[in-house]
Amino acid sequence: MIKNLLRHSISSLKRQRAYIIINILGLSIGIACSLLITLYVINEAGYDRFNFKKDWIFRVILNGKIGGQEITGSFTPAVMGPTLPREFPEVEDFLRMNDVGPTVVEYEQQIFTDNDIIQADSSFFNFFTLPLIKGDASSLLNGPHKVVVSESTAKKLFGNGDPIDKLIKIGSDSVKYVISGVMKDIPENSHFEASMVTSFMTNPRSAEQVWLNNSFSLYVLLKPNTSKATVDSKFNDLIVKHVGPEVQKYMGTSIEEFLKRGNKYRFYLQKLTDIHLDNTVQGGFKAPADPKYLVIFGSIAILIVAIAAINFMNLATAQASRRSKEVGVKKISGSTRGMLVAQFLSESFILAFIALILALVIIKLSLPYFNGLLSAKLSLKLFSEWYTIPALLIFTAIVGIISGSYPAFFLSSFNPYEVLKGNARNTSGNGKLRRILVVFQFAVSILLIVGTLIMNKQIKYMLNKDVGFNKEQLVVIERAHIIGKKMRSFKESVKLIPGVVNVASATAIPGRTNNNNGYMIEGRKDETFLMTTSWVDYDFLDTYGMKLASGRSFNESFTTDKQACIINESAVKNFSISDLEKTRILKPGETSPETYSIIGVVKNFNFESLRNPIQPYVLILQGEDNYWGYITVRISPANYSNTINAIEKVWKEYSSNAPLQYYFLDADFEKMYSQEKQNARMAMIFSLLAIFIAALGLFGLTSYTVEQKTKEIGVRKAMGSSAAGIYFEISKEIIILVSISALIAWPIIYYYAGRWLENFYYRINLGLLSFVAGLTIAMGIALVTISYRVVKAARINPAQSLKYE
Repeated sequence: MIKNLLRHSISSLKRQRAYIIINILGLSIGIACSLLITLYVINEAGYDRFNFKKDWIFRVILNGKIGGQEITGSFTPAVMGPTLPREFPEVEDFLRMNDVGPTVVEYEQQIFTDNDIIQADSSFFNFFTLPLIKGDASSLLNGPHKVVVSESTAKKLFGNGDPIDKLIKIGSDSVKYVISGVMKDIPENSHFEASMVTSFMTNPRSAEQVWLNNSFSLYVLLKPNTSKATVDSKFNDLIVKHVGPEVQKYMGTSIEEFLKRGNKYRFYLQKLTDIHLDNTVQGGFKAPADPKYLVIFGSIAILIVAIAAINFMNLATAQASRRSKEVGVKKISGSTRGMLVAQFLSESFILAFIALILALVIIKLSLPYFNGLLSAKLSLKLFSEWYTIPALLIFTAIVGIISGSYPAFFLSSFNPYEVLKGNARNTSGNGKLRRILVVFQFAVSILLIVGTLIMNKQIKYMLNKDVGFNKEQLVVIERAHIIGKKMRSFKESVKLIPGVVNVASATAIPGRTNNNNGYMIEGRKDETFLMTTSWVDYDFLDTYGMKLASGRSFNESFTTDKQACIINESAVKNFSISDLEKTRILKPGETSPETYSIIGVVKNFNFESLRNPIQPYVLILQGEDNYWGYITVRISPANYSNTINAIEKVWKEYSSNAPLQYYFLDADFEKMYSQEKQNARMAMIFSLLAIFIAALGLFGLTSYTVEQKTKEIGVRKAMGSSAAGIYFEISKEIIILVSISALIAWPIIYYYAGRWLENFYYRINLGLLSFVAGLTIAMGIALVTISYRVVKAARINPAQSLKYE
């Protein structure tokens, strides 16, 4: 029976060759798009979901609020790690981790900078599912100056040689590190990257006992069947016991009074599997993915498949009159409705599976481009997991059912006596449904087009907005600590290079903040304020082109500037500072607070992404004990490559031949919006593909409509209608349907685009242009799609048209 069913289905499909090609092409593109998006969503969801201990591993998060400013991040003190297992019986083990940042690695004649070195406790391999190639997991990081390297790093350094017990130099440490193990490369979609893992106890601050120095990421492994809520509830007593005395010491107030003033200081646990998709938490090792985009693209995948399925339904029902006689003959010959439904569904299954094969070919060919577009390493491994092939087959079967169910039941419902008498057109009252489905297709297409236009408009706005300083032609040199106390001499040497305009050093720069400190204001004992802090030199403001709203910049002529500071306009406003000359900023210290007078107010500048408002910022004069962070060189645009080569030569003279690591600040600012740019590109591609699939269906429907109206066109031409008149007569329905689609899509995208723009403090106004452009693009594509068939029909000799059967 199945053999006969397939034979009849294949025979029937051969008679509908043109429509079959359109259906397969549309379905294959739709399936390919949905599979590509699924790969992307799974990749963004994070590798940590496959950790076998994921249910019991948590990251400790600090949530603090000082002076109206709130911060939530992966920041904890070093002392908290060993304290938790002692005081919380629910905690089985702890793991502290620290991102070292760009670091020079040396082995024999090889010298290079590694950006992915982390420090970790010896429990690292007990927490994360990372296969070891060489080494004993129990002793890999149990002593200072031990390091585990990734497989790719081992090959880079030693080729095929054995790296175990080899000594390498990492950073400026005078003691070399011994390689104790080799691990498999960490997957890119993990929440951290590490080419090398060094022992945390090597860090001089690993034994630090200060509870207010929140600098490290901390993970805890809870005992099985332990409640996260139980542990969270115990943090308050821990804070009172350990943090309270330090708050009293440094701020002169009890922890209870501190909290009563509206401040916050609490810790809580975050599930390991939530890290990769929680963009509300700062710190950590990699910027998390935004779950909103995963929902958006997951929805796009479903909508694109729906558009492809609608094409199938529309084209199948449009051919009702053509297939009605086939149905009538089969019913009279003894076929039941169930048998006909089975035949039509089998046709849709066959088409869907052919489309799946073509979709896999499309994915194979397009993945390199897709990966280049997203800077990702997605791959479709059909045989790596047992469930991949069954999942694809089930997905394809579902697509086949959705596509073919309505046409199957509709076509099988024909009355054989009516259709054999030629009344099939009277029984095929499905035109209204086809119009509704076309409206849906183009509503989705317009929604995607308008959304993409808005995304691109917002990205362009962010890239071109005045950020309060001149970010062009600024070369930022990392690892300033290598120069250290030779900084003044180094700067003078660089200034002598032709093409160098100015040079400045600072611990933090726009786009790379690293210090949020609590401050007080003299005479306002009960208030505490949080400010982003950067220690800068005399040339910082001039080098960056920052403007002063009032006061003056740092000046070597004023010896008192060593105890002075410059704050931004947000600090003046947020802290209600009215008299700058009489205001003193206090920074809590070990014995007594450091006091700074305010000598100037710098105009607000964006030191973070435009997603965020400008927060209070303070600039303090740099001393010899904090020449770390960054060196910024403003260069002229002419012959900038020669200028950089000359800077590199001076750098190597002062840094004992260490490699120069630098970047352009404007390019670094663009990276802040890399996720938005990446998602906008994805949205653009899938919008075009969605409307292409819809246009394919429209082309097929138009071909059918023209075919059905051949005699009518001939009569109109014979009665004197022009080709333009006939074109308008046939296309006016499309114009109406696309216009209705726009009216449906506009309020939906207006709502969701508004919600998306709320993620940005600095944002565009929606306006009308993007909405009108979306309609114009969709209308233009629709009219171009139908033009060939309509114009061709309109130009046929009416004598031929009137003979058409």
